[in-house]
Amino acid sequence: MDNIELGIPAGIVDSLPPDSEDTKRDMEQAVGGWERELNAALNTEEPASAAVDHIEQFESRWEAYDEYVVELRAWGQSPIYAMAWRDLHAAVIAQIYDHADLDERINRERNARIVDDGIRPG
Repeated sequence: MDNIELGIPAGIVDSLPPDSEDTKRDMEQAVGGWERELNAALNTEEPASAAVDHIEQFESRWEAYDEYVVELRAWGQSPIYAMAWRDLHAAVIAQIYDHADLDERINRERNARIVDDGIRPG
């Protein structure tokens, strides 16, 4: 399977305050690490399963950051960094789905996991 290339959408970087160079650098390092991990996982015997594992981790992190946004607002704090990280996780998930023929394979794997868990669709 072809390697996946992940990136940070310009809108996320543009949404950060001007003095956020450290955050931008942290995001670049995180995305680089995720890309390496994903590419290593995609070159296994079960790339769809590995991709779904990563997607589930990103969804979990996305939910956590989404909860931080609400909590920060409740405390009168700016949620801009939590929003940026939340949006980055959502963008990475979308990039994984957009990669080559992964979309269909990911959906099949997720459906298989639902059935394995004993939940019958429909």
